[in-house]
Parts: sequence; structure tokens; C-alpha cells
Amino acid sequence: MSEPKLVLIFSGKRKSGKDYVTDLIHNRLGPEVCCVLRLSAPLKQQFAQQHSLDLQQLLGSGSYKETFRSDMIAWGETRRQTDPGFFCRLATRDARQPVWIISDARRLSDLLWFQTQFPRQSRSVRITSSEQTRTERGWSHCTGVDDAESECGLDSGVDFDYIITNEGDAPSLEQQLQPILKLAEDAANH
Repeated sequence: MSEPKLVLIFSGKRKSGKDYVTDLIHNRLGPEVCCVLRLSAPLKQQFAQQHSLDLQQLLGSGSYKETFRSDMIAWGETRRQTDPGFFCRLATRDARQPVWIISDARRLSDLLWFQTQFPRQSRSVRITSSEQTRTERGWSHCTGVDDAESECGLDSGVDFDYIITNEGDAPSLEQQLQPILKLAEDAANH
């Protein structure tokens, strides 16, 4: 793992558009400058190995993943209790680009790990969308998931550096992302 110049830590509810926004930034900056790191990827990989499951389907957005979501959350929580940085270290171990985009921070322990490991470089970004918009994108409330720490762990008590509203009637994403893109471009060039 090389030392990043900037770590953008994204969080938001399911179907808020975290992947959409982080992919947009990644496409704009390019793969030489930044990488998108998903904390859920090493969790799903470890979970799939231990439970003999299909990793590709767990990484997707279909019903297969939803079948195992609650069990994965519980398994991940147990792992984090013994080692809060376990999945963060796995996700970042091969990162070499100057700008890291963490696309799916879900817990205060995720945010704190990056802020502790990379205090000068870390910036937190919250993606917000209304329940109506999220429902239009395919979200429906799931008890045991949407009320768990994995969805609610960063809902309060965090002073985000940036808040992006991913709604049709909000200012354009292009406009909202300008300060973040400038920060990333400046970090990559210094």
C-alpha cells in the first residue's frame, strides 16, 4: 500500500447513488489518478469463501445478495468487533493511485480508521437522496437491514466535509462535485 494524497470517504443510504457518484468522479479523474475501493468487496469475498457462496452474485445487485445480506451484515459486525480496520486494510492493500475513493463507508469505525490512518488526506462525503427517489431506484425498506448499523451508523454525529444531494431537483451533480474534483486534481498534481 502506498500513501495516498487524498482519501475521499463516501457514505449514504442504499440506493442513494454512491456508486453512481463515485464512478462519475473516477471516470472524470481517470484510473491513473484515482481508484474506487469498496469496503464491501473484501467482506463479500471473505464471506463467500467461508460459506461456499458465489462471489460474483454477492458482488452484484440481484436477489442472491439480498438472500444473504442479513447474515453477511452479522458476520461482518462480528469481524469488526475484533478488528475494526480489517476490511479497510483488505480494501486498500493494492491501492497505488494518489486519490482513493472509498465508495461505501457504512460505520463510524470505517470513517475513523481512515481518519486515523490518513488524517491529513481524509475527507468525508455524504450522498443523500429522499426515500421517494431511492424507492424509484428500486429500494424498499428491509427490517434488519435498513435499521441496522450498516445503514444507520453514519446517520448522526458526523460532521461531513461535503454533502451531495443526488436528487432530480437538487443542483446538478456537476456543480456539487466541482469542489471535490478540484481538491482531487490539486492533490494528484502535488
